[in-house]
Amino acid sequence: MLGIGAATRVFLAAGATDMRKGFDGLFGLVRDRLLEDPLSGHVYGFANRQRTRVKLLYWDGSGLWVCAKRLEKGRFRWPEAGAEPSLRLSGAELAALLEGLELGARPRQGWYRREPEENRRSA
Repeated sequence: MLGIGAATRVFLAAGATDMRKGFDGLFGLVRDRLLEDPLSGHVYGFANRQRTRVKLLYWDGSGLWVCAKRLEKGRFRWPEAGAEPSLRLSGAELAALLEGLELGARPRQGWYRREPEENRRSA
C-alpha cells in the first residue's frame, strides 16, 4: 500500500474538509490551500467536520492513491483550523493518529533527524 519511509513527510490539513472531494479536489487543496506539491511523494491527510472520516492523498510515482477510513465509533484527534494550514507529522505519528492515539498528548523526543537534501539546499 503506502510506502511511508523516513524521508516521506505527512501533512494534515487543519480543520474540516468536504469528504465528497475525490482525486482532483484533494489535489487542488494540496496545491492551493496547503501550498505543497501533490506529486512530491508525500502524504496529505484530510478529515471531515465531525472527525469521523479521514482521506489520505499520496503520489506513488505512477498515479495518485486516495485512501479513506470511516470510524464506527469515536473521533480522530485532528488539528483545528488556525494560522497554519497544515500540521507536519512523521509516518509513525500518522499511524498512531489512525489507530486512535492523541497527537500532542506527550512531547516529542528531541532526536536528531537529518532533513532530506532538497530542504538543506533551499535553506
